Amino acid sequence: MANIAETTKKSSRVTRFFRDIRAELKKVAWPTRKELLSYFVVVCVAITIVCVLLWGLDAIFGFLLRPILK
Repeated sequence: MANIAETTKKSSRVTRFFRDIRAELKKVAWPTRKELLSYFVVVCVAITIVCVLLWGLDAIFGFLLRPILK
């Protein structure tokens, strides 16, 4: 008998959890398609800039350390 009560209690907690998730997702301010595209472009540009900077620093340090390591 206690096992059935525990199972019911767990299932009601799971149901409540998903209800709460749904309620919280309704509160989210979702971006429009235009905003999402602009955010995507900004992120891609930022990633590209950081990658180029890291590649450049790696090349410079590699060039400077090559004679020292030989």
